[in-house]
Amino acid sequence: MVVSGEDYITFPLMCVGGKGVISVTSNIVPADMAKMCDLGLAGKWDEARVLCYRLLPLCHALFYETNPAPVKAALAMMGKIDSPEVRLPLVPMSEANRENCDETW
Repeated sequence: MVVSGEDYITFPLMCVGGKGVISVTSNIVPADMAKMCDLGLAGKWDEARVLCYRLLPLCHALFYETNPAPVKAALAMMGKIDSPEVRLPLVPMSEANRENCDETW
């Protein structure tokens, strides 16, 4: 069994037999990522493709910087966590990249 370790290649991998993903994006939109995988596993490729293309900007934005800074920034902006704080040696997401992401999440 093969699962994707990169959110943005989950759909293409499933098209050639992959079974799912170990996902960062699922921390932000769990239902959408699960639905895309469920649709792929059910062979509903057109519906899964629509979700894939809708999720791609978010998948890319969550890797503008080293994980977990972007996902913590997104969760803080959504009000799901109090602070986007990360522990050293990591640093919070830069203000410039966070501003670029405002429209994505």
